[in-house]
Amino acid sequence: MSPRAKSAPLPDLILEPLVRAALMEDLGTYGDITTRTVIPAGTTYSARLNAREPGVVSGLQIAALAFRLVDPALKITAHKADGDVIAPGDLLMEISGDAASILSGERVALNFAGRMSGIATLTAAFVAETRGTNTRVTCTRKTTPGLRIVEKQAVLHGGGFNHRFGLSDAILIKDNHIAAAGGIRPVLQSVKARASHMIRCEIEVDRLDQLAEVLDEGGADVVLLDNMDTSMLAKAVDMTARQVVLEASGNMKLDRIAEVAATGVDYISSGALTHSAQVLDLGLDF
Repeated sequence: MSPRAKSAPLPDLILEPLVRAALMEDLGTYGDITTRTVIPAGTTYSARLNAREPGVVSGLQIAALAFRLVDPALKITAHKADGDVIAPGDLLMEISGDAASILSGERVALNFAGRMSGIATLTAAFVAETRGTNTRVTCTRKTTPGLRIVEKQAVLHGGGFNHRFGLSDAILIKDNHIAAAGGIRPVLQSVKARASHMIRCEIEVDRLDQLAEVLDEGGADVVLLDNMDTSMLAKAVDMTARQVVLEASGNMKLDRIAEVAATGVDYISSGALTHSAQVLDLGLDF
């Protein structure tokens, strides 16, 4: 994995409600009773957040926020940044101050950082398979409820791109929309008549005759080529001659990405980036 362009961090103001809710879930109504019972008041310590396996780190901003919400007096020193490639044993962050505060924030910080780093690492692996092409890897809406913003940020840290964030920021006409609206032409005619000029439109097809109908009717900025085999994807690229942006989707697993990118599609979207990523092993060591 090679270094990647860094995306700007999100404002803590956006992240804080997510982290605060996770802390409240963990601390409950009476706080960390184990720590309060066994750690003498005033005990200070310095903890180290370390990588235990290779990957791309993400969620360090969130981890730091978790510790600060528990105790603003904690001193946090970053040694790596979100989007960095890491190796086992790498020091990612140091947290110094009240030992009880560090222990109370530990699990929430690790849950976020491990989950987000797993997404970033899997995304980086997908992106590596597109090397030498102009194809971009993008995520989907198949995210953990309530965590979409941070999971999509992790995709960026892995070198991928973000698809729409929700139902309100782009038109994406799926097969069920087409069936309910009476066909490809009626649904595209409706978009042209009713949609704002500021909103982009994507339409899903799974056959080349449907793609031809989309191109003939017009009104779509992006065509999602769903569950097509590789030879059909290559024919779709030839048919469109760059008239529209093409996104390949459906069963896009790591071992298939290189051959799909070689067809010349503009984007490959995969829900696996967020719904199937394995947590990256990170540890907080005292």
